[in-house]
Amino acid sequence: MAFSFDEFKKSSISQEPHYVVVGHPLGHTFSPLMHTAALGHHNINATYSAVDIRPDELTGFIAWMNNENFKGCNITIPYKEQLFNAVDQLDDSVRGIKAINTISKSDSDEIIIGSNTDIYGFSQPLKEHEDFIEGTRAIVFGTGGASKAVLIALEDFGIEEIVWVSRNPARIQKPNSDLIFHIVGYDQWQAFADEASIFVNATPLGMGNVKDKSVLDESDISLVSNKICYDLIYNPEKTFFLKMATKAGATTINGLDMLIHQGSRSFEIWTGNQFPFKQIKGLLSTHLRAK
Repeated sequence: MAFSFDEFKKSSISQEPHYVVVGHPLGHTFSPLMHTAALGHHNINATYSAVDIRPDELTGFIAWMNNENFKGCNITIPYKEQLFNAVDQLDDSVRGIKAINTISKSDSDEIIIGSNTDIYGFSQPLKEHEDFIEGTRAIVFGTGGASKAVLIALEDFGIEEIVWVSRNPARIQKPNSDLIFHIVGYDQWQAFADEASIFVNATPLGMGNVKDKSVLDESDISLVSNKICYDLIYNPEKTFFLKMATKAGATTINGLDMLIHQGSRSFEIWTGNQFPFKQIKGLLSTHLRAK
């Protein structure tokens, strides 16, 4: 359960070394479970909490980052882009994305540093499929902050053409890239599906209040047959999109490994310690299946 910002500031936790994940609305997140276990694994004297920051509280949170007990944070919707300009320095992981998902502090605590671990997190589960997708076309649903990291990661894998699917394609600006880009609506991507090797859901469809929704319609199922379908959502473990893809005979990847890999990079940035990946994956998988 997430703290409100006021609750967190008044809590005893805020008076001790702490890490947080921030967003709004901040629903159920596995980040506290994951990072609390990792901190415990290394006997690090710090806590990790979920804190729901309302838009009118964002300025107050930016000031809070200068608190000596604040050691770093993860950032989720909708603040990945809004906090981009709130840091003193950006590291190389940002790589042209005007969005960050991790904030850390220098050894002296004087410099606040922004990072983006989404590229790394998204890439790791795809490494075994590199030969299959290299030189091909990808279809990416969603144009938010996470999708921009997906585009860069796919370019690193040698994808030559990307179809970016948006509810409002006329409002989307083509990224500065050497790739072939098509920005299309949800009634247009089907024309590009035959030559695509991978379909990525970077939208919230499939979780929370829209857990029964999918970027695919029933009539589209055959278009993903024998392709890779990757959903950034990790809860539920099998979204409607991935269930449909499995039915079509696609190779499916859910967002759990991405979550853990991007979290592992955040943890290593903050602490300098190796993340206990296998232990954390087992913990989160058990937790998911118990729900």
